[in-house]
Amino acid sequence: MAFHHSPADDDIDTSVGIPRTYAWVVFALTFGLLLSDYMSRQVLNAVFPLLKSEWALSDGQLGLLSGIVALMVGLLTFPLSLLADRFGRIKSLALMALLWSLATLGCGLAQDYPQMFIARFMVGVGEAAYGSVGIAVVLSVFPKHLRATLAAAFMAGGMFGSVLGMAIGGVLAAHLGWRWAFAGMALFGLLLAVLYPIIVKESRTSPKRFATAASKVVDSAARPLRTLYSSRSVIATYIGSGLQLFVGGTVIVWMPSYLNRYYAMGTDKAAGIAALIVLSSGAGMILCGMLSDRLCRQNAERKVSLAIAYCLGSCLLLSAAFALPVGPAQLVLIGLGMLIAAGTTGPAGAMVANLTHYSVHGTAFATLTLVNNLLGLAPGPFITGKVSDVIGLQAAFQLVPLISIGAALVFFYARRHYLRDVAKLRGAPSELKVGPLACEVQS
Repeated sequence: MAFHHSPADDDIDTSVGIPRTYAWVVFALTFGLLLSDYMSRQVLNAVFPLLKSEWALSDGQLGLLSGIVALMVGLLTFPLSLLADRFGRIKSLALMALLWSLATLGCGLAQDYPQMFIARFMVGVGEAAYGSVGIAVVLSVFPKHLRATLAAAFMAGGMFGSVLGMAIGGVLAAHLGWRWAFAGMALFGLLLAVLYPIIVKESRTSPKRFATAASKVVDSAARPLRTLYSSRSVIATYIGSGLQLFVGGTVIVWMPSYLNRYYAMGTDKAAGIAALIVLSSGAGMILCGMLSDRLCRQNAERKVSLAIAYCLGSCLLLSAAFALPVGPAQLVLIGLGMLIAAGTTGPAGAMVANLTHYSVHGTAFATLTLVNNLLGLAPGPFITGKVSDVIGLQAAFQLVPLISIGAALVFFYARRHYLRDVAKLRGAPSELKVGPLACEVQS
């Protein structure tokens, strides 16, 4: 059954009146802070071998240092994003960046495992709501038909930040020691935290500019918070996205260690190769998001089908890769698998934006981030580390891609209800005849 509605029924275009040049400046600075966010988070992966040796840590303990950040992001993203939606997104973003940068500096000063754990805990607190609030700011200054591309491009900043964090961190650690790896990430974040509120202004990006127009939106928008959980497809989107990121997030965290152990690479070389694999994932996020926007303008349901295809394709490629012996062929397959492993980010982001009211998009993406972290980014590295302690990292990696099958099944469930739920949110009849001015629900 197909569902159609007029473009007039779509949610309000919050980019009206914002110059495109200013919009790109906002994107660049917000993207820069996202780079800092993930550089501070993932630099730890590059120094895993050094910490393991210096402090005699198990893989489970190392995985916990990574997982605690994702856990705090998951637990705090919703309340902090809700506060940011209500009290000012721009000031909130600057304060978050200041906190995670200072906490990253604390990682470099840690003298033992407990101190490092506390510092990583505070990194997680600082980063908790940045991704959700940052993407809400970006979407608010661009036209809504670019949502999948922008969501994918913005979230790809996490991958590029991971690349820079691991690559630069690996080089700094190899030449100056692991403490300078953390210090370098901290200084970059502090600089951007100071510049951001000076250039990006709340008055030009806040959805409160549309408070009057919002009162004219259909009755379902009068209670916008309910749209965060009121449809089966949005809940399924949250879960499917989280399960798929279990795979991509785990490979990113443990790849430097995998290369160090099975390819006998040094810290800097292992971090560099791992960074290239992560770069492949980031490029894939953007390409998959662009593909989603291009193919789904006339058929909104295709974005869900693409998400399913990305899940199953990554499962096939990564399973084949980790079944091979070490060597160039394995690395190529890992790169190809990671190219599409995070491809669900763009479609999932666009689906969440289309299924929730614009005034709570920060909180909606917080909910997505919450599930991404609680189902994927937090348990993935920790569980894999525990499994690795028992059967080895190679065998653990062979099990990880199977999670994508579960993600594909959940997205398939979302596909069955997506168009009906979007039509319900917009106040449109569940099924309308296609006329000259009618169109499919757009991203």
